[in-house]
Amino acid sequence: MNAVLLLIALVTIGAAVVAMSWRNLLETVLSAIFVVAASSAAALGQDDPADCRLHSGNGEDSPPSSSATMTDPSPCAGCCDGDWCRSCCGPRWTASADFIILDRVSGGNQMLVARVPAGEDPLHTAGTEALNSKDFQQGFSAGPKLDLIGHGDSDCDLELSYFQIDGWSSDRSVEPDNPVDWLVMRSPGFIQTNQPPFDKESMDWSYATKLYNAELNVRWNPSDRITVLAGFRWVNLGEYLMGELEPPTISWEQPFWRTWTTNNLYGLQIGADGKLFERGRFSIDGLAKAGLFDNNAQQTTAISVIFKQVRTVSASANHGAFVGETGLRCKYQLTEGLSLRAGYEVIWLEGVALAPGQIQETSTDMTAITAQALGVNCGSGVLFHGATAGLEYSF
Repeated sequence: MNAVLLLIALVTIGAAVVAMSWRNLLETVLSAIFVVAASSAAALGQDDPADCRLHSGNGEDSPPSSSATMTDPSPCAGCCDGDWCRSCCGPRWTASADFIILDRVSGGNQMLVARVPAGEDPLHTAGTEALNSKDFQQGFSAGPKLDLIGHGDSDCDLELSYFQIDGWSSDRSVEPDNPVDWLVMRSPGFIQTNQPPFDKESMDWSYATKLYNAELNVRWNPSDRITVLAGFRWVNLGEYLMGELEPPTISWEQPFWRTWTTNNLYGLQIGADGKLFERGRFSIDGLAKAGLFDNNAQQTTAISVIFKQVRTVSASANHGAFVGETGLRCKYQLTEGLSLRAGYEVIWLEGVALAPGQIQETSTDMTAITAQALGVNCGSGVLFHGATAGLEYSF
């Protein structure tokens, strides 16, 4: 029965994510939690003191006294084993909705634009670096994070988790120091410069990132303070890089470079979730997860070659990858079962294909006006870190 309910919840969340924008989805989930909390508050407030009381967010119950176990006809009587009173009076579900705000750190290390002095041959002069992919600062971006935990009758739970952020972006522009400087972008067999007599043109670059994550974990609770987990995780990292001349030489001029990369990481992970501190209604939890993944990576690049003809090439590869996550979460219990929480989170991806890294994997034959993808560079890493805040409700 629990598996059927969890499957229904999975389908419902998936349909909601597809049907609504993340803002509407987050508002809907938060509204639902508030409605459930309001409708339950009166009943929770009238519980008999002898009944089991929930610890904040964990679903464990306060250990009953020996006299209560033997004589009290409360719902917990006769079903508690040792220190736990979970199977008959603990919550069956714990749902949470968070707002996650992460900063993207590191864009690889790829030179995008070189500056060649006037009088030098831009085809054969290396020049000095004017823009590197690591110069982009995409900053913070936000999205929804949803969690659902089904509590079993034993010490094992089943957890479903999902989050998405798709708003990272940054723009950079490089202008010549003087009207006759060359701005040069290179890849194997390809060169792009600002064009005389329009050599006052700048090179404008845009860089965007999006991240999606879904997990299904089995959680084992050896005690009321420690949870060990293992499960399946999917991570999708997508990037887009574009370079163009501004103002364009001709009205129909295309961006001279565009690259899209997609990383689909599938794998198994292990981790632990523990209570580090607890006093009254306030508690602090720590979390750590890590796993090895298969990254199905793809890159597609569109290049504007001679006479502004666009050549589009693509390649794909499978590559080993690593995903690690750690964080701290503070919780304050507002009412029985309802908690306000906020925390800090770090996610590290290694072995992924970033858009700037594909420049050296794309070759052009300017004589034949053709292009080809040499492969997919999956040797990069990226770090995300930031804050989370939301509500948790056990019922």
